[in-house]
Amino acid sequence: MTGPGMTSFDDIYGLPDPRGYFGRLRPYGYQTPGHAQPVFRALAGELPPERRTVLDLCCSYGINAALLNHDLTLDDLYAHYTSPRAAGLTTAELMSADREFYAARRRRDAVRAVGVDVSRPALEYAVAVGLLDEGHCVDLETTDPGERLRRSAAVTGLITVTGGTSFLTERTFARLLTAAGRPVPVAAFVLRTHDYRPIAGCLESYGLTVERAGTTRPQRRFTDVREQRLAVAGVTALGEDPAGKESAGYFHTRLHLAR
Repeated sequence: MTGPGMTSFDDIYGLPDPRGYFGRLRPYGYQTPGHAQPVFRALAGELPPERRTVLDLCCSYGINAALLNHDLTLDDLYAHYTSPRAAGLTTAELMSADREFYAARRRRDAVRAVGVDVSRPALEYAVAVGLLDEGHCVDLETTDPGERLRRSAAVTGLITVTGGTSFLTERTFARLLTAAGRPVPVAAFVLRTHDYRPIAGCLESYGLTVERAGTTRPQRRFTDVREQRLAVAGVTALGEDPAGKESAGYFHTRLHLAR
């Protein structure tokens, strides 16, 4: 679940609950879901009643759904899952507590949330605590959507992704849009080390226009000098300037909005 040249965090996605995810990422200041929150909320607020479904790619434990549909910030989630109280609970106890935690903070304008990921434990947790209405454990790089996912794609009004474009290709998006049978807007926060042009070309072939935001946002701190060096080289190779961004110690993302 990491891109070329990036430190692997794959182990945190297969755990039975999100405590390891937040505990491992907190020291590096991972923040992309927080930057995406107001963007995704605004886009979801524009959806017509028959399309009030948001499909989150590479959803892991339902972080984007938590921030979209609940009165919470990313800092709230870090505090919640790294607290001494959470540390003392079993997974079953945490799951029970989380059902109440999220239900008490559910927004009136909440939309139907569908998640796609290759981690079954993460999906099962997100569904069990009410963050996802549906979870689909499938690798769309290699496998066509099943009937249930095709039905959900047909009524989806927005596809979101905050961390997956580093290892996804146009194959995933082609399969989803083919299943939907129409152009579905896609909001993706893309690392500047990743060439999004092949995916953008795919989206355009399905009738979407891709807008590339000028501003960038920090994603997380680098884990070591090697990771930073490779990121600076990758950004430079794509014609971007790493000054004040990657050269200052952080991966940066940019919003690409297709609609």
